[in-house]
Amino acid sequence: DTRQIDENLVRAQEARRILDRLVGYTISPLLWTKVAFGLSAGRVQSVAVRLIVEREHERIRFVKSAYWGIETDNDKDGIKFASRLHSYDGKRIASGKDFDAETGKLVDEAGKLVALDEAAAEKIRSGALNQPWKVSEAEEKPLSRKPPAPFITSTLQQEANRKLGLSAREAMQVAQSLYEQGFITYMRTDSTFLSSQALEASRSKILELYGKDYLPEAPRTYEGKKVKGAQEAHEAIRPAGTEFKTPEETGLSGMQVRLYELIWKRTMASQMVNSRQKQVSVRFQVGQATFAASGMTIEFPGFLRAYVEGQDDEMGALEEREVRLPDLKVGDKVNCTEIRTTEHETKPPSRFTEATLVQTMEREGIGRP
Repeated sequence: DTRQIDENLVRAQEARRILDRLVGYTISPLLWTKVAFGLSAGRVQSVAVRLIVEREHERIRFVKSAYWGIETDNDKDGIKFASRLHSYDGKRIASGKDFDAETGKLVDEAGKLVALDEAAAEKIRSGALNQPWKVSEAEEKPLSRKPPAPFITSTLQQEANRKLGLSAREAMQVAQSLYEQGFITYMRTDSTFLSSQALEASRSKILELYGKDYLPEAPRTYEGKKVKGAQEAHEAIRPAGTEFKTPEETGLSGMQVRLYELIWKRTMASQMVNSRQKQVSVRFQVGQATFAASGMTIEFPGFLRAYVEGQDDEMGALEEREVRLPDLKVGDKVNCTEIRTTEHETKPPSRFTEATLVQTMEREGIGRP
């Protein structure tokens, strides 16, 4: 089929070629003489270097601040849980986010914060030792969480780095091998689109492996999740074919089966129902001090049965995510079994990992490795 040539796409490609020549052809020879022969510069990699340098400058300018807090161990009806000091005498206890990174000073224009030093924390701890603990607030809130979109190149690189420890280049090399063997679709894409063939295959597999409770009434689409400057000539990265072989059925081994499993699980999850969770927030009044505890229980795992971002063991990850609190109502009394002061320091911005660098480049519309 023929169609009208999109002149905007033509000009975009020409602009990329010009930028490659303006940046790469000019700066690369300079790198050879000043740094090391064989290095290259370009419209994507040079900007990535700048991001890394700017982050390092932020770390150099960073001024460390120290602050204190109070943590406790509590129980009610034999159920143990933890809480922390939230406020004292009506003022919220300052945490790391409340300090200016370049001066180290507390940012409190409204005068509603208090930064504790060791002596102040110890005074509050001593005063709370023999005080009764009573629930002053209790709130339950249902949460519904949607599954992530199917993989595009950048998100596959990020998750392969987080879960499998692969560099962006290594992830692409393994994906290229899987593609050449016919196990996955083309691995260089910015599209989250799944074909009708893929939707039918994934929904059939979800019904077979997880049951009808995990299958939404209609297929999910992710048209709204587009990357800046996306090139959408291909589908999302997914298992190839009409049946979506499970990792065990592929006969693959080593890093190939691990990456295929990652792609398979992500594709399955993208077409499953939301997870349903319950979030609980509780406040305790202890003299002039207010302590806070929070919990989260998973009412129905939904897509989390198949895939948890940044985790290898999905069921283990679900257990770790749950923080159960006893049934607490306003006016209830709880026991405090231990109360201790804690020392903290603010931390500089983290250096980029490959995953976070790719994520930043994607967010800023720079491009990808």
